Amino acid sequence: MLWPLARIYQAVTDLRNYLFDKKMIRSASFEIPIISVGNLSVGGTGKTPHIEYILHLLKYVYQIGTLSRGYGRRSYGFILADQTATAASIGDEPMLFKLKHPEAAVAVGEERSIAVPRMLQERPDLDVILLDDAYQHRALQPGLSILLTEYDNLFTRDEVLPAGWLRESKKHYHRADMIVITKCPSALSGIEKLKIKGEINPYPYQHVFFSTMDYGDMYPLVSNTDQPVAAMSDEILKGKDVVLVSGIANSAKLVKYLEQKANKVYESRYKDHHYFDEYDLENIRETYRHIPGENKLIVTTEKDAVRLWPHRSWFLANNIPIFVQPIRIRFLDNDGELFDADIIKYIEVTRAKLLSKQE
Repeated sequence: MLWPLARIYQAVTDLRNYLFDKKMIRSASFEIPIISVGNLSVGGTGKTPHIEYILHLLKYVYQIGTLSRGYGRRSYGFILADQTATAASIGDEPMLFKLKHPEAAVAVGEERSIAVPRMLQERPDLDVILLDDAYQHRALQPGLSILLTEYDNLFTRDEVLPAGWLRESKKHYHRADMIVITKCPSALSGIEKLKIKGEINPYPYQHVFFSTMDYGDMYPLVSNTDQPVAAMSDEILKGKDVVLVSGIANSAKLVKYLEQKANKVYESRYKDHHYFDEYDLENIRETYRHIPGENKLIVTTEKDAVRLWPHRSWFLANNIPIFVQPIRIRFLDNDGELFDADIIKYIEVTRAKLLSKQE
């Protein structure tokens, strides 16, 4: 029943891409290195940890900024995050970038082609800008485009909305310079990697990489002391019942991980980018209280934590322990070295061209 609607949707997006490809609709471009991280599908491919990976790679060498739409924020227009920023004002993912990478310039704006000049006006020292979730934002032409696709749901096996989860036809993967297969099993064999590369059939200019998810040491969202609280290993989960509070696109991998470490997992699931209110908190408390015994705790993700942070006094007042589970990405085999080298090479070549023009 959805197939005719999908064909109409695909025709519209194909026409839009054709107009951009033929330059009938112009794309803005900038001399500063701009790296786009995005996907063909609707969420769940791991953009946030991959952007964090690039932030960590570059921030000690370059003045770096991130630009997001700020999906789900309760504001509009261009905002360069400062000390007063909150998840409500700039969105949960940009807020997470700001908290974990305070040296980076974090900005939000619906129209990236307008936001980039604003960003450079306020931060002329920037060397590199990372675009978050901008693969379909054709009004701005990035210098380097990174396309993410999930191991369990490759774009090659999906269909366009509403018959599937693709935002545009799978054939438009040709715009990417780098393709990352995310959330892979850590023991993915070389033979399976070759099969996946064969299925994707990358163009000669496209490099394909494979990454997996790692889980770092947890830390408490709130504490009844002013002193820093040390992170805790996953041993804290042993023998405990866990309530997972998640408002992310795809929590399946995290649920599986917690099930391997904890006694039992109960998931309080909310839609992606959900802002928690008093009604949600009461539901979380009831779920927590109905678990028998005292050997229990609440776990949430870092993205959810920035939206739960305004309610920290509530968790303290109700004596409910809540811990944050960090997620990291790790490239398989020597893919990390090759990925890093490609990123650095692009930046250095672009900067060299800019310097030669200035001379």
